Amino acid sequence: MNESFKALADPTRRQIIRLLREKDRTAGEIADYFQMSKPSISHHLSALKHAGLVQDERKGQFILYSLDTTVLEEVLGWFLELTGTGKGSAPDHLPEEDGKRQHNHSNSEVE
Repeated sequence: MNESFKALADPTRRQIIRLLREKDRTAGEIADYFQMSKPSISHHLSALKHAGLVQDERKGQFILYSLDTTVLEEVLGWFLELTGTGKGSAPDHLPEEDGKRQHNHSNSEVE
């Protein structure tokens, strides 16, 4: 999941994901939306592919890129667990956090 967060940290990669959400595209079609070199776009696509966020498939002389929602679903599930709204989310009160909560709470009351 770390590679996913690293890949998603870049605004260009997030925009590429938005484009691929609409439909599958070639690297050239993706590059048309950006003012950067095609090798730079290829670098971003490679990072997204390495993170498991994008798949590629050869179609004749072109490579078609598509969104792979499997990892995005995993990341989203992790965020939902953090908020307590996801399936299998952690209980509101975790025993190992008792000392931390009490300690932080008591510090905030000290004047």
